[in-house]
Amino acid sequence: MNSSQRSNGNNSSFDRVSQDLGLYILDLARIGSSKAPVEMEEDEEAEPTELNTINSSAGFLVVAPDKLSVKYTGVSLHGHDVGVVQANNPVPVKRLVYYFEIYVKDAGVKGQIAIGFTSEGFKMRRQPGWEVNSCGYHGDDGLLYRGQAKGDAFGPTYTTGDTVGGGINFASQEFFFTKNGAIVGTFSKEKEMNRCLFPTIAVHSQNEEVHVNFGQKKFAFDLKECEAQERLKHQRTIENIFLPPNTSYGLVRAYLLHYGYEDTLNSFDLASKSTIPPIFIAQENGFEDQDITYALNQRKTVRQLIRNGEIDAAMNRLRDWYPQIVQVGALEDAVKHGRIELAKFLGLPEENLFDALVMDCIALLAYERPQESSFGYLLQESRRDVVADTVNAMILSTNPKMKDVRGCLQSYLERLLRQLTACCLERRLADGGQGEPFSLSRLLN
Repeated sequence: MNSSQRSNGNNSSFDRVSQDLGLYILDLARIGSSKAPVEMEEDEEAEPTELNTINSSAGFLVVAPDKLSVKYTGVSLHGHDVGVVQANNPVPVKRLVYYFEIYVKDAGVKGQIAIGFTSEGFKMRRQPGWEVNSCGYHGDDGLLYRGQAKGDAFGPTYTTGDTVGGGINFASQEFFFTKNGAIVGTFSKEKEMNRCLFPTIAVHSQNEEVHVNFGQKKFAFDLKECEAQERLKHQRTIENIFLPPNTSYGLVRAYLLHYGYEDTLNSFDLASKSTIPPIFIAQENGFEDQDITYALNQRKTVRQLIRNGEIDAAMNRLRDWYPQIVQVGALEDAVKHGRIELAKFLGLPEENLFDALVMDCIALLAYERPQESSFGYLLQESRRDVVADTVNAMILSTNPKMKDVRGCLQSYLERLLRQLTACCLERRLADGGQGEPFSLSRLLN
């Protein structure tokens, strides 16, 4: 390779790093913190709040004006003379567990009451569980019906005065039913039932009356404890995964190296010297150790100056040590250069955010006391950390031995957390987007 080709290759790498850094800065600005991986935002879902008086077996039941109670008023002569009513909205799927309850005020003549889940096109003259893509727990025989008119042994019968509930555990992909606050049983949710499901109740003999609770009042079943137990189960699964004792040590050490926390690193090494076997995580992952130890003392010094607000001193050090990342010249030249650099980001999906950030930064110049202005948030300590992290990445990008052009952006620990986030989102996608949205902050806390 001739010198021209080497030069073009270096420029190409530098341009790629610069572009990555630009997007990196926008990422930091968006989340307001320099260390947290971006998590997927979720739109709010409509929840069931009342019974649907339009889509029901109106000829056999009466729905109370509050749309939370039903009573069978017909005369049951045939198997299809069922009074069925669904909730007004389908089950929200972006959560750990969904649950609702019914209170049997009157079991009527035969106690043929059922609770369950049905699809949008369910035949409204059939008990939940008698048709495909539906399930139901029936009070007169205690059987569980899953897509056919033949039931399976499941739990006790229920009658006047009982509170019965139905739920979906999206983490385990299971349905469950309860009686008077205790779980009766669970069963797997078939993939065919990943479609839109509605909480459903049915009455089938004269004078049967049921009140439904979609969460407007306290459940007989302890839903919060159920969710806590599910999270504890996941935590125990994670804790049972074997890791070499020095792995976490290596990740923390690499993190301190990456961000130039030299003093903390020395204290960390001293404290763990007698208890943790040495590990060189960079080498184990195919990277040279110089990638993260490069210019450690200088990066520490610049970071401290930026965090202390000593910007002039930080700029002077950067001019002396890394003139290639500091533009020196007249104000007119600096403005011209800035316009060229900012233009690179136009047309990107982040354009609107970037424009807003630039306008906010420019607006600071109009105030004698910018800290007291509406744009003073840009001068907060958390924003200094964003600047310090960005400068740290720029210094790492000058390392001629840097093989991974993205290695200057995040530490190994952050890359691992991003991988964890991506895997959890992918797993949730495999479940049809159902289940609680992944939250790294909640997981770490």
